[in-house]
Amino acid sequence: MSSNGTDTTAVYASEFNSGDIAWVLASTALVWLMIPGVGYFYSGMARSKNALSLIMLSVISIAVVSFQWWLWGYSLTFSKTGGKFIGNLDNAFFRGVLGDPSIGSPKIPDLVFAVYQCMFAAITPALAIGAAAERARILPMIVFIFVWSTVVYDPIACWTWNANGWSYLMGGLDFAGGTPVHISSGAASLAYALILGKRQGHGKEDFRPHNMSNVVLGTAFLWFGWFGFNGGSALAGNLRAAMACVVTNIAASTAGLTWMLLDYRLERKFSAVGFCSGAVVGLVAITPASGFVGPAPSVAIGFIGAIVCNFACKLKHLLDYDDALDVFAIHAIGGAVGDVLTGIFAESYIAGLDGVTVIPGGWLNRNWVQVGYQIADACAGMSWSFVVTYIILFIMDKIPGLSLRIDPAKELVGLDEAEFGVAAYYHVDKIITVDPKTQEPQVVEQVSDLEKGKVSAPSQLNNV
Repeated sequence: MSSNGTDTTAVYASEFNSGDIAWVLASTALVWLMIPGVGYFYSGMARSKNALSLIMLSVISIAVVSFQWWLWGYSLTFSKTGGKFIGNLDNAFFRGVLGDPSIGSPKIPDLVFAVYQCMFAAITPALAIGAAAERARILPMIVFIFVWSTVVYDPIACWTWNANGWSYLMGGLDFAGGTPVHISSGAASLAYALILGKRQGHGKEDFRPHNMSNVVLGTAFLWFGWFGFNGGSALAGNLRAAMACVVTNIAASTAGLTWMLLDYRLERKFSAVGFCSGAVVGLVAITPASGFVGPAPSVAIGFIGAIVCNFACKLKHLLDYDDALDVFAIHAIGGAVGDVLTGIFAESYIAGLDGVTVIPGGWLNRNWVQVGYQIADACAGMSWSFVVTYIILFIMDKIPGLSLRIDPAKELVGLDEAEFGVAAYYHVDKIITVDPKTQEPQVVEQVSDLEKGKVSAPSQLNNV
C-alpha cells in the first residue's frame, strides 16, 4: 500500500494488457535460449579440446551481463532522461524500475522491458568472443565482457533505441538489433582476432568442425529463439509481432538454402555447415528490418545477405587474420547488409500494424534519404565498436594478470583441460586383442591419454 492508502500494485496492473506482458516475458525466455544456442553452434565449429569452453563462455556471458545490467547497464542505455549518446545513472541498481510505462513501449512496465532487453545485452558479447576461440584466457574474457558491455554495447543501444539517442532522433530504423547486437559484436570480434593473433597451426592444420550435431543443435536453438528476438521486439502481442515472426522464418529459410547451393557449386555436396551458416545470416540480416518489411522483401534480404556474407568469409584469407568462427563476416557484414536493405524495403504500413508506429518508410515509400540514415548508423556502430574494443583489449593485455592469450603449451592441450580442468568428451579407445590363453578376441577399453592429462607430444594433439 502507498502512504495515501492506494494499492500501488493494483494501479500498476490496471495500466497494462496481461497478454502483452506475457508475450514479452515468453520472448525473454526465447532470447535466453539463444545464448547457449550460440555456445553449441560455436562449440561444434571448434575442435573437440575447446568444445566445453565455448559453451561455458556463452553461459558465463549471461551471468556477467545480468549483473552489469542491474548495476548500471540498463540505466546507461534506457534511462528516460539520458543524453543523445549514453544515458545516466538514474536507474542504477534498478532504482525506480518497476511498474511505470517503459521507455520502449507504454504497453508494458519498466521491469518487463528491462529483463527483456537484458537478454539482448547478454547475447551480444557471447557472439563477439567466437573469434577468440581456442586461444583466449577465460578470466580476461570475463573482465572484457563486463567492460565491453559498459563502454561499447550500452552507448550503441542507447543511441539506437532510446528516444533521446541521436540515431533514433535522426530517423534510423533498427527494429531488433542490427547495429547494437550484430554489427557491434562482429566488429568487436575482428578487433579481438587481430589483438590475439592466429591460432597455433593456422594455415597448416585442419580446423574443420568437430561435431556437426552441435552446430545443427545450436542453429535450431538460435532459429527458435529468434522468434522472441524479433517478434518480441514489437513489445506487444499484435499483428506487427506476427509479421516479424513470419519474415524472420522466411529470411532464415531463404538464406540457408542460398548458402548451401553456393557451396554446392564448388564441392558438389550439400554442406550442413553451409546451410546452418546461411540460416544464421538470414536471421542476422532480417533483424533490423523485421518490424518494417513484409514477406516478399524478406526473401530478398535472406538471398542478398547469404550471397554477400558467403563471399565476405573469404576476407579472412585475403587480409590474413584468424577469425576462428567467421563472426565478422556473418554478424558485422550481415548486420550492415540488413541495415542498408531496411532503408530500401521498409514500408510504413508494416510498421503501422501495431496501430501506433508511424514512419516515413524507405525507398519503397519514396523516402530516399532513409538509406543514408541507415548507412550512417551502421558505420558509426561498426567504427565505435572496433576502435573502442581494440583499445580495451590493448590496455588489458598490458595489465599483469590480464594477458589475453593462453600459454602455448596450454593452447595445445586445449582450453577445456587448461582453463576448466575438465573435457567436453572423454574418448574411449576400443582395442581388440587376443587372449593368450583361450586365443579368443577380446575388447579392451582404454581412456585416451588426453583425458588422463598425460599428453606431452604435440603430435598427439594434431587430430584432437
